[in-house]
Amino acid sequence: MTGQPGFFDVEERYAALSATGDPLERLAAVVNFEIFRPVLDAALARPDRSRGGRPPYDAVLMFRVLVLQALYSLSDEQAEFQLRDRLSFMRFAGLGLHQAVPDAKTIWLKP
Repeated sequence: MTGQPGFFDVEERYAALSATGDPLERLAAVVNFEIFRPVLDAALARPDRSRGGRPPYDAVLMFRVLVLQALYSLSDEQAEFQLRDRLSFMRFAGLGLHQAVPDAKTIWLKP
């Protein structure tokens, strides 16, 4: 029987990934993806939110997903799977374990 996850378990796993030379961590350290936010926000046609609906995913998060797809030749379905499965992808995209992962159709629509 396995024990309940501890408070620092995720941090320990991230530290182990960093110790092995995670290339995505190095890329995130070199490229400031936030500088793309104004361009992304200006380019994305966001629907009028006054009628409700699910809030769109963050533009920089979706841009990072596109970077992952380009680097690893991932389809939209594979990008969704890998974001759910790999800690290194989640960390690069800025997603925590508790956060929703964009599904394949959302990635395809690139909102």
